[in-house]
Amino acid sequence: MKRALYGLIIALIFNSCDDGNLTQEVISFDTVTTQSCSSNNVIYKIKGQEALLLQIPASSFTNEPTPVGSPISIDINSTNRVVYRFYNGTISSSMFCETIPPSSPTVTDEWIATAGKIQITTTAIKTTNASTGRTSITGYNYNIVFKNITFAKQNGTQVYETFTFGDYIQNITPLVFGFDETLEQCPTSKQIYNYNSSEAVTLDNIDANLIQNQITPLNTPRTALLGTTTNKLVYRLFTNGVITPNYFCNTTTPTVPAISQEWIADAGVANTKGIIEVTTTNVLNTYTHHIVLKKVTFAKGNNNFTLGDSYVLGDLITTN
Repeated sequence: MKRALYGLIIALIFNSCDDGNLTQEVISFDTVTTQSCSSNNVIYKIKGQEALLLQIPASSFTNEPTPVGSPISIDINSTNRVVYRFYNGTISSSMFCETIPPSSPTVTDEWIATAGKIQITTTAIKTTNASTGRTSITGYNYNIVFKNITFAKQNGTQVYETFTFGDYIQNITPLVFGFDETLEQCPTSKQIYNYNSSEAVTLDNIDANLIQNQITPLNTPRTALLGTTTNKLVYRLFTNGVITPNYFCNTTTPTVPAISQEWIADAGVANTKGIIEVTTTNVLNTYTHHIVLKKVTFAKGNNNFTLGDSYVLGDLITTN
């Protein structure tokens, strides 16, 4: 009986080998860095003679963090593909992005995912200026996990309840906030604004008590809190056009140039965050209102960044 059982085990071991060609029963790319091709929406991991490929539309990777515990879920199908390959030689990253793939090495085994879900959890990558406390979003990390994925292979199927692909990082250009310190104000709406060729920041429905042609006492600025209607602070980034003064002071927001990003400052909390300070000086009946923002956080959807402990919005000039 023992001899028969031993023979059965030996037979199973040899049947798991495919004529000397390795057929991986366990796929592991946990420690491998994700790479990507811009030409064909392929992101991939390579390790020696193995490759794990994921092809999904670039639009699946958005610049919007996912809520905690609620990743984006995408069906695996003919559009959203997952493929594992084993080659007869060492592979390089360049071969997956070329229009005409190299003839060598060649694929000796291939598993194609036929069912399951692709789950993507998105988080913003931020850097913090140590001296000002300002945060900048420099990229997004996409953690990719396959759930209940079924691979079709030469000798049947293999199913993973949870299969971790890993992290995929996209770097972005941080928002510049490249404004000078000269502010303008609309004559009727009293909106305060600043702009450059592609950015604008506005302070809407400003509290009238903040801008007065009266000198403020030393170290005693006028203060108010940012709000969602009064003292509403908005940052916009534009595409396909150049900002001019004609964009501002309209009863409705112009559609040209197009807004690519719009961030709205959180409402302020007394002595804590979202504070406006205005210091007014006078020279020859010309009043300069120096506007400083304290501990402001901008938000867009689930995303946010801060302007730091203190940010100079600029100077507004008025006369009697």
